[in-house]
Amino acid sequence: MLVHSRTSDPSASVHDRLYRTLRSQIMHGELEPAAPLTLRGLAKQYEVSMTPAREAVRRLAAEGALTVSASGRVTTPALTNDRIEELAALRALIEPELATRALPRAHFALIERLEAINSQIAQHVAKKDAVGYIRTNLEFHRTLYLRAQAPAMLATLETVWLQLGPTMRALYGRMRKSDTPPNHRIIVAALKAGDEPSLRLAVRTDVTQGLKMLAA
Repeated sequence: MLVHSRTSDPSASVHDRLYRTLRSQIMHGELEPAAPLTLRGLAKQYEVSMTPAREAVRRLAAEGALTVSASGRVTTPALTNDRIEELAALRALIEPELATRALPRAHFALIERLEAINSQIAQHVAKKDAVGYIRTNLEFHRTLYLRAQAPAMLATLETVWLQLGPTMRALYGRMRKSDTPPNHRIIVAALKAGDEPSLRLAVRTDVTQGLKMLAA
């Protein structure tokens, strides 16, 4: 049960919870590309009024996670090849830089945590759980990048992940994965060795190769 202070705005809390729920669903590929949403449907599904539903959609549209047409139709983004290539280029720029900044702080506990996440990814692959795979894959990257201590850069990256979420779901279905991402093992090995060039290459390859296949 959520406890409010006397000065808190209950409607703001409701809309914030709905925003965070939808944001997580979109980022982790729970919604397909071009999936339609309605304010009335969201309000009914999450048992909220139209106001928090409208505000949550407005915030997500501002982040590029939802598309609102001139007629007011709301959908998850169906990305064009050019847009996929643009977002892949952003990942290729930001993520190797974050990994490099994290490298001096890549102590044993971090490496152990990354290896544990890789084991979780393997379990999701075995179960053919696309959403679980996307969620733990992003957790692997976020866990590493948090050590970079670059919050503005990470916040920008999470907006890119958010816009790509539904597309990553489509990509997972096309790739027919049978194992954990091979570049994750290379990333962990590079962290253990303190090998910055190998780390940058492995991260760049990992975050772009699938998206390049989609845009081909």
